[in-house]
Amino acid sequence: MRHTILGAGGSIGNALAYELLRNKEDVRLVSRSNYSIFGAESFKADLTLYQETLKSIERSDIAYLCVGLPYDSRIWSDLWPKIMKNCIDACKSTGARLIFFDNTYMYGKVNGLMTEETPWNPCSRKGEIRAGIAALLQDEFRAKNLNAIIARSADLYGPYATKTSMPYLLAINNMLNGKKARWFIDATKLHSFSYTIDCAKGMILLSGCEECYNQTWHLPTYNPIDAETFIHIVAWDIGAEPDYILFNKLQIRIAGLFDRNVYETCEMLYQYEGNYSFDSTKLNDFFKYRPISYYKGIRETTDFLLKEMNSYQTNRTPSLLFA
Repeated sequence: MRHTILGAGGSIGNALAYELLRNKEDVRLVSRSNYSIFGAESFKADLTLYQETLKSIERSDIAYLCVGLPYDSRIWSDLWPKIMKNCIDACKSTGARLIFFDNTYMYGKVNGLMTEETPWNPCSRKGEIRAGIAALLQDEFRAKNLNAIIARSADLYGPYATKTSMPYLLAINNMLNGKKARWFIDATKLHSFSYTIDCAKGMILLSGCEECYNQTWHLPTYNPIDAETFIHIVAWDIGAEPDYILFNKLQIRIAGLFDRNVYETCEMLYQYEGNYSFDSTKLNDFFKYRPISYYKGIRETTDFLLKEMNSYQTNRTPSLLFA
């Protein structure tokens, strides 16, 4: 089968591409930059334009929508509905199946575990946008207009997860560079982190199972951990001090007056005020899948990042607040 990754070059796009190539699959990478990986076909396309989206999906069996837009709700509100509609229409036209890599923003603040049955109650502008595009796809597959899957993850960490990974930006990158880790509001609250390779493997399992289509699935994620323990594991792994700095809401909001990236983070701070617990029991039980532990996942992540640092300097952060 041909697997087409829409939005190649990001954390999940890369994790997925390398897993598919390891499985000797036929992989096409679609991006605006013509991003390339050895062994995969590269295709340049702008997914906000329907004809380019259609051409990128033609002759594909499965398309994975893994686009990562700049972290700006103004851009999201303009581009996400266009991208989703174009991908839906192109898959309907070509007969390709669509797997949408999604996040948890549409759930809003949840008391207890987030499951596939959790009601949508977005409490942020970005959450409202994500709910809107997920609803577009959900309506289409419920109407049996195409075969599709919504695959959700918690906050990402792991190989390839840098630019959009809060564990990387706040903790791992700083500690690898001899600085104190950072965190938001309360490091003792439980927080779920999804490992990039688990997410890629989960999507591949889902893609090959007829029974799994036209549903929402939570991708494999280990039990939640508090950020303080996560930071201690990173410190133990790389031989650093487990020191960290906490930013309160007022400090973050003041910093947001001068930095757009921080400003866009402010509406998501509810995820750090209480426990953020993501449950993937449905997939784990269905496939008998065991998500990677944080001890092993952090070890593999730091090994990957240290190799990258030795090759070339990639540790760039979007804001002084994170550095």
